[in-house]
Amino acid sequence: MLLVEPGLYIGTAADLNNVQGLAEAAVSHVLSVDSEDPSPALPSEGRVQHKWINVLDEPTSDLLTHMDDSFLFIQEAVEGGGAALVHCQAGRSRSATMVTAYLMRRHELSFSEAYGCLQRSKPDVQVNSGFQDQLQLYESMGWRVDPSNTEFRRYRLRLLAQQHSDLQVPSEVFAVDPADSASTEVSYRCRKCRRTLFRSSSLLSHDVGGGASSFHHKKPSNFTGNASCTSYFIEPVQWMESALIGQLDGPLHCPRCSCKLGSFCWAGGQCSCGRWVSPSFQLHHNRLDQIRPISFQNTH
Repeated sequence: MLLVEPGLYIGTAADLNNVQGLAEAAVSHVLSVDSEDPSPALPSEGRVQHKWINVLDEPTSDLLTHMDDSFLFIQEAVEGGGAALVHCQAGRSRSATMVTAYLMRRHELSFSEAYGCLQRSKPDVQVNSGFQDQLQLYESMGWRVDPSNTEFRRYRLRLLAQQHSDLQVPSEVFAVDPADSASTEVSYRCRKCRRTLFRSSSLLSHDVGGGASSFHHKKPSNFTGNASCTSYFIEPVQWMESALIGQLDGPLHCPRCSCKLGSFCWAGGQCSCGRWVSPSFQLHHNRLDQIRPISFQNTH
């Protein structure tokens, strides 16, 4: 068990057995980031509060969605005059990820700054590549998990594709069907039957790719100059549910007139601009109309 800063320790699962050490460090909160249930090793006496995040030390494991709650848990210990012990099995990757996230938010540090501080205190920490990506995304969101952030929404979709081989998609992943509610957002309709399909808040933007050079694996004569985006990439919408569940890829049809609008692939797809988007839910521009709400100004 190693002191990172006043009120915050990082350690291993074995540290839970050191009852005297925990007492001397005034540990009041234990954050376990481990795939094994730590409850049997927790002190049976005292009022130590416990939070368990059940994850494996794998790049595809999700720690990002737990970073806000974990920060508040540690903060409660520090501001309450106690101390928090953050541990995993070996005290190198999962616990180091959550301690780094805490340092980033508490001191408004970049990932590299906070991770560097932790490495100076504990040189053997080694956060895996997936957790590093999550910490960098946490930094880009301003040290708060923002469900409306485009990159966070794309992260959740990638995570879903990686973790659910049966592709039983949780209902909360789907955006609300815009046909069922009113909104002042820009909307996108099927050009053939005028059915509203999605709103601007469902768009998942991406950086423009390299154009023709991105399609070197295809016949070069078919791709010249700077290709532009000819599809909208969006998050899944409720009307897509029957097409997506249990399928790795396939076409997307209008739920009213059955006109083919585009396609989806959980493994990803290439935009006409050359950028690879993963996972990919794309609807073609030429099959849709963009509808902007009319603003009425009071002339009196």
